[in-house]
Amino acid sequence: MNRRIQQTIIILGILLSGVLDGYGQLSPGELTRSHADLEGLRNCTLCHVLGDKVSNDKCLDCHKVLKSRISARKGYHASREVKGKECATCHSEHHGRNFEMIRFEEKSFDHRLTGYDLTGAHRKIDCRDCHKPDRISDREIRARKNTYLGLGQECLSCHEDSHQRTLGTDCASCHTTEAFAPATRFDHNKTDFALAGKHRDVDCAKCHLKETREGKSFQRFADVSFDQCSTCHEDPHQNQHLKRCDECHTEQAFSDQRRLSRFNHSRTAFPLKGKHQQTSCAKCHSFDASPRVLFTDRSGIQTSDCVQCHEDVHEGRFGTACAECHQEESFTRIDDLDNFNHGLTEFALLGKHQQVDCRDCHKESLTDPLPHNTCASCHTDYHEGQFTRENITPDCADCHTVDGFQGSLFSFEDHAQTGFPLDGAHLATPCFACHLQGEKWQFKDMGSTCVDCHDDVHAGQIPQKYYPDNRCDKCHLTSRWRDSQFDHDQTPFQLLGIHVQQECRACHVPEPGFTYGKFVDLETACSSCHENVHDRQFELEGVTDCARCHGFEGWSADHFDHSQTAFPLEGKHAEIDCDACHKEVVQEGVTFVLYKIEQFECIDCHK
Repeated sequence: MNRRIQQTIIILGILLSGVLDGYGQLSPGELTRSHADLEGLRNCTLCHVLGDKVSNDKCLDCHKVLKSRISARKGYHASREVKGKECATCHSEHHGRNFEMIRFEEKSFDHRLTGYDLTGAHRKIDCRDCHKPDRISDREIRARKNTYLGLGQECLSCHEDSHQRTLGTDCASCHTTEAFAPATRFDHNKTDFALAGKHRDVDCAKCHLKETREGKSFQRFADVSFDQCSTCHEDPHQNQHLKRCDECHTEQAFSDQRRLSRFNHSRTAFPLKGKHQQTSCAKCHSFDASPRVLFTDRSGIQTSDCVQCHEDVHEGRFGTACAECHQEESFTRIDDLDNFNHGLTEFALLGKHQQVDCRDCHKESLTDPLPHNTCASCHTDYHEGQFTRENITPDCADCHTVDGFQGSLFSFEDHAQTGFPLDGAHLATPCFACHLQGEKWQFKDMGSTCVDCHDDVHAGQIPQKYYPDNRCDKCHLTSRWRDSQFDHDQTPFQLLGIHVQQECRACHVPEPGFTYGKFVDLETACSSCHENVHDRQFELEGVTDCARCHGFEGWSADHFDHSQTAFPLEGKHAEIDCDACHKEVVQEGVTFVLYKIEQFECIDCHK
């Protein structure tokens, strides 16, 4: 048995046998009111360890709330300010009943150490305005006097919910700690009803009405109906029109008529077709009418009753059924031409040809035959002979259709027969991306190497043995630039384990002079990419070789053999976790796990 412990037991035996009444002479002083129930020689070991100082463990056995918060790394006592200190350093005892064990300078206290930074208006209020018993939910903590524990960090744990549970509990999404009003973080444009036009100038209370709910003033922000304008605005048309105000009006002003052109006239009894679609509303409707009858002044007119609006230039010679000859597309297109079945000729009108005016082709006579065997009979060669081979120019129809020159019949299979077959991302690239140079299409002398179209972003930055002839396809695939087929085994750094799964730019990061990543003169030591979390414990000649312990599959120390150390693991030692012996320490301001333990006697770890 330790000689010091033997002496202590002998002394305690003497004291307990005859001098219990002399306790007051042995104690260094009275305990504070908080610990007054621990007075008495028999209670000393509740706080003190025989032969040693006051134990933190014994303190925390009583102060369980603090113990749980420290274990969870929460609060002031888990901060860098307190971590590693003995409880008695700040909370000493035996100074009398009225001694304040908990004392600190409130004005200079750094509240950030508690895990809750005071900002805005929180900085200006007294500590006791927040730390009140009625704001502590835990009954046991609430019963304590002058405690600073137990407060929640949610706004509603201290502040009343003026929105009465209608807007959720994330107050900070709208409000700041500077002031509750105005709600500077609120953005109405992120709601289902973005404000535009005159709505931006309307006072919030015009739409968000105040009412009394549960005996308190309440302003409604949620569940405000906005499906129809008439929910808030009076209908001056008194239900004479469809209830889609936004088809005619804008939010800029009720009198703004710019949206009248959007009005779907097809939902009325007079669908607009042809030239009617381009006619101003005022040409047919009187804008001097009252809102109630506006746009109803032409009710009852049939689409075939043209003379109600149009002058009969034929002065009644052909009756009033204008639609029998004319169309709404153009008055000059008479029915005989428009309905003429061109398919009865040797040239049926298809696609865009159906939209061409007859006189664009039949310039002299409608009946004279026209050449039509090839497109070139009417159309000039837009490509200016680029496809001419041996004085033969293919017909436009080989690539284009009568539906328009946009788009092409030239297929991927056709392209494969050229000097540049398409694959990868090139298959999804539109023709104009390569062939439309400026304002002119180009199909000859395009070049076939990557650098003919793409910028060489690595020019002069990669050794030629890895990048022969600046051939991008030595590394890149046409499917995606970031995909790579480069064989890293060609380099002095073979990729193994987790390294195989990394993207190139994880190691080849951009830096000045290497915008798209550096690929030369890279360090190969682990520490050049990975942080050395062990400080200098395993350094040999100034270098820490991670591979002595770690493999490439992960950070587990698979290569480490404890039996090769000065303390081989035997018996129960082989079963315990590493962190049971290897603790986190702070040396010279650096925090790391101590693996280089210098003392191996049993008593160094076991007390």
